[in-house]
Amino acid sequence: MVDDEPPDEAVEEELAEARRARGGSRIEFYGGPAASTIPIALFIVWAIVQSGLFRIGDTTGLVAGMLLALIVGMFFAKGDWKTYANTIFDGMTQRVAATAIVAWLWAGMFADTIQAGQFVSGLVWAADALSVSGTLFPAITFVLAALLATGIGTGYGTTIAFTGLFFPAGLLVGANPVLLFGAILSGAVFGDNLAPVSDTTIVSAVTQNSDIGGVVASRFKYAIVAAVLAFVGYLVAGSVMPGADIAASGAVLGDEAEPLGLIHLASIGVVIFTAVRGRHIVEAVSWGIIVAAIANVAFGLAAVSDMILFRAPDSVALADSLSWLPFLTTVPAGSDQVGVAGSIYTGAAGFFPLIVLTLLIVAGARIMIRGGGFEAIQDFLLERVATNVRRAETTMVLGTASVNAMITINTAAEIAIAPYIARIGERFNINGYRRANILDANTSALGYIFPWAGGVLVGYTEMQGLVGSEEFGWFTRELLVNPAEVWPFVFHGWLLFGVFLVSALTGFGLEYVSDRESEEVARV
Repeated sequence: MVDDEPPDEAVEEELAEARRARGGSRIEFYGGPAASTIPIALFIVWAIVQSGLFRIGDTTGLVAGMLLALIVGMFFAKGDWKTYANTIFDGMTQRVAATAIVAWLWAGMFADTIQAGQFVSGLVWAADALSVSGTLFPAITFVLAALLATGIGTGYGTTIAFTGLFFPAGLLVGANPVLLFGAILSGAVFGDNLAPVSDTTIVSAVTQNSDIGGVVASRFKYAIVAAVLAFVGYLVAGSVMPGADIAASGAVLGDEAEPLGLIHLASIGVVIFTAVRGRHIVEAVSWGIIVAAIANVAFGLAAVSDMILFRAPDSVALADSLSWLPFLTTVPAGSDQVGVAGSIYTGAAGFFPLIVLTLLIVAGARIMIRGGGFEAIQDFLLERVATNVRRAETTMVLGTASVNAMITINTAAEIAIAPYIARIGERFNINGYRRANILDANTSALGYIFPWAGGVLVGYTEMQGLVGSEEFGWFTRELLVNPAEVWPFVFHGWLLFGVFLVSALTGFGLEYVSDRESEEVARV
């Protein structure tokens, strides 16, 4: 994306929705604005108890927790609850939630299609041929995930693709599962923070009145410091953390090696090339799916039925007569096998519980905005805490981190807090580039760390799809990484947060408005 291009229509609409949310019907609560945080706060408690204490990694369980939290919050709302209920509907129809959902669905279909085409087998072959051990694999995965996320501009899509592809390959060569998942999430953080075409990059630049190119150039020094330290961290941790315990791993490794599967590097290249050329991520990934499907059939890596298959009951005469088609078969009437199968189906279907959870979380955030919770928190920080430049920047870092701990969809969290970052920064004449960098770095980092964060859950959902799959019969439920286990190992996320916290406390990289002027930026 060139510097003088306006942000895409999706971002414009997201910002407009945020403005409408702040100016919409106010919800009055017993207990004041603080009570508007009850739904989100209860959900976080539920998530900690379920995932952290009980060690239950169940997205549908989190959906139940968010539903109950919204019900409890309703009892604190004044009036007839109609405004509260309508706010839930308003939140669930936000463009920001739909953007994340579409990215998950397309990325899921793409990852499962090249997974069906034995790309993982190609990675296993390459790792064996290059003598890449389990010790080195997480560090390499971090670098490759960072490159993909930077190229296509979606950390969520990268998390899905790498969890479905690099994660099982890494386990076969002896990588530690928790460390490997953390490396994937770290790569997603890097790309979400630095990609010019990322929604978080665009939102951070536009809301702080800065040009996208200048923002990306100015944040590179922070990102690369955290990335180098993270890479070293994965090398060190990989050498001391034990690999996965896979029964007969040597035999499995030999069975999985298939060099021809690497042909799908071309499919990934098509996605990156198309995205970098400025095309919409849906278009970019769609081209990747098409190229992958053609390659699967042309090179005999997967049949059409591996990608899409209708299983009709044999009592249907039409289906029986057309069963010669490569995407149609018949099964006994009344069988539980009746339905649709294949990578296109499974790649999308696995995310349905997470989609519902996302819509409910964004609805909870909208209630917090309409109830004045966000405004009260930010006003307190602005008036009582941010009393000088150092404390103002520290407040910006910690405030952004806190909001992202509550709202797990990073773009939604960024849009919610962006106006307050601008207010604090403008009060102390802090340059727009600096404000945008603080806003985006912490949004990107914290969105992939907490067990209830969207980035973590989207990876865990993809990982669950590996259990019992035809491609990975060896992948058992014991190999799943509980979201509560991975948070200490998202090294780049923590280090990026740490770099900006240190920068705020010391003044490293601080620029004032008078130090540099932004190029022309699109107004929305």
